[in-house]
Amino acid sequence: MQRVLADYRSAPIDDKLRAMLGFVEKLTLTPAEVTQADAAAVRAKGVSKQAMIDAIAVCAGFSVIVRIADATDFALSTPEGFKAGAKALLRFGYGL
Repeated sequence: MQRVLADYRSAPIDDKLRAMLGFVEKLTLTPAEVTQADAAAVRAKGVSKQAMIDAIAVCAGFSVIVRIADATDFALSTPEGFKAGAKALLRFGYGL
């Protein structure tokens, strides 16, 4: 995982995953430049249509969250805050 996070292009991963990560990277950084040829190249590596749809949906969801966080000046919690939040989630779950 650390090698993928450092550089998915040279990490020891399946070619299908590498192609999908490249597509999602382009979709994230330069969405206006994504073409049908980009999608076709991923499909040619053996990635299913449903897998692409799933990856695109996750990418879009995270992109929206990041934009909202940036727009509202969201700040990450401290390590202590994360621990307290984890304890609360374990105790109460996500229900209100």
